[in-house]
Amino acid sequence: MVRDTAEGRQLLICQRRPDQPMSLKWEFPGGKIEPGEGAEAALARELNEELGIHAEVGRLVSRVRHKYRNGGAVDLRFFEVRQFQGELQNRIFNDMRWVGLAELVGYDFLAADLGLIKELAEGKLL
Repeated sequence: MVRDTAEGRQLLICQRRPDQPMSLKWEFPGGKIEPGEGAEAALARELNEELGIHAEVGRLVSRVRHKYRNGGAVDLRFFEVRQFQGELQNRIFNDMRWVGLAELVGYDFLAADLGLIKELAEGKLL
């Protein structure tokens, strides 16, 4: 989720709860694609479940394939979301914040997000 303010472009980041795997790590809202569901539809559904909003999913910003040390792997797709209806509600996270692009590197993100964070902070993607 992206917004432009007088201070500059900001992204919404969310922190996992202490009881979740990879606890207290920061991530972008979203989640798994259900069978028969497209990536954009999955994101819209997840944003509704996690944040209580109806989002207009925009362009694909980046795609990341990451293998974790434990052998697990993820295929992540990051989309631009600039418009949504409803008020943001924190339904599942420990914390959530709007953060400037250059500030992203100061947060402890999931390993799969680190390359994307670097490119976003350098102004290469948005």
